[in-house]
Amino acid sequence: MPARSLKLKANAKSRVLSGHPWVFANEVEALLPAEQDGQVVECRDRTGRFVGSGIYNSRSQIVWRRLSRERVELDEAYLRAAIERAIARRIEGRAGPLARPDDRGRPSGSALPPHCRLIWSESDDLPGVVVDKFDDTLVVQIQSLALEQRAAQLSEILAAALSPAEIIFRNDASIRRLEGLPLEVHTRSGKAWEPRWVRIDGFEYWLDLSSGQKNGFYLDQRLQHPVVAKYCAGKRVLDAFCNQGPFALHAARAGAAYVLGLDSADDAIAAAKRNAERNGVKAEFAVANVFDWFNDPARAADAPWDVIILDPPPFAKSKSALEGALRGYKEINLRALQRLSPGGLLATYTCSHHMQDAELRSVLAAAACDAKRKVRIVEFCHQPPDHPVLVTMPESEYLRGYLVQAE
Repeated sequence: MPARSLKLKANAKSRVLSGHPWVFANEVEALLPAEQDGQVVECRDRTGRFVGSGIYNSRSQIVWRRLSRERVELDEAYLRAAIERAIARRIEGRAGPLARPDDRGRPSGSALPPHCRLIWSESDDLPGVVVDKFDDTLVVQIQSLALEQRAAQLSEILAAALSPAEIIFRNDASIRRLEGLPLEVHTRSGKAWEPRWVRIDGFEYWLDLSSGQKNGFYLDQRLQHPVVAKYCAGKRVLDAFCNQGPFALHAARAGAAYVLGLDSADDAIAAAKRNAERNGVKAEFAVANVFDWFNDPARAADAPWDVIILDPPPFAKSKSALEGALRGYKEINLRALQRLSPGGLLATYTCSHHMQDAELRSVLAAAACDAKRKVRIVEFCHQPPDHPVLVTMPESEYLRGYLVQAE
């Protein structure tokens, strides 16, 4: 057997045998030397059958991440081909198959949407790499050792393919520590990226892409903003966990009678107020713990809400936290249903991949029962096509939600 091979334990029920791209440390007979960290190694089952080529890191609980079911190397050619395929997928989703290829027949970045997730980790054959496009700026997050070691090559290929004005490396997520990586933020040019107004879906937002929450803006909910807004004309709308206020801004522009946004972060509320003023829409925002706000006895006499939006941060950041998270989701949905007017609309979301659709549906059912409300599904919501889901990797699917009407 080649020296650079991992072998699965005979009794290990590894998900990789069912198509999942990860192998955990407790699933292999023995770890390879640390000198192999960041390198491409083969994985084989207990009989020696080849499972695939992947990147290795003995310091991570996930010791192997599959690149391909074939024998490949993580070289410049592989990186370029993966990036070109990712660009092509986003173009196909927008303007037909490989619209406007360049003179070499490769997908042209000019046909991309102005704002999109360009690379989504394993779903785009680049484990641990996330790239978001904001006009002429790319925000890159790297969360695997092998791709961190090839960050300079990634930067060069992205620059050649898309000619961005700047590439920001937002390598400040705590998950990097699980790979033994430091936390840092830097730009390709070495210059500071100054916050600025960026126009997204008809609104201008003051974005700080180098130090704002996550990567500066939540692109994954863009399709949901107009979906909810179409129900808001003439309505009282509550946008809970509003962040920078995109749901609230869309609701206000759609003709809502009154809009209130709540968030526990001072900086998020300051940004939401600034965004509303800049765009000339009427919406109020307040700093509040949403759970405490709903439970405040002083709110009991308030008029009910016609539309309530619940878009909280992930309550279940690990599988062990799921039980407590389910209680939290149930509680917040119950409080919302209790404050919703007859015939009112609740738009409720979860962005935790540990919470599957069955759990979310169960939470809604329990909340509806306790609230003594008859609740009907109006629309099902899911992460957009530029966040593609691998059917063999549940972790690639994290955003889901429901629009429901309560009698």
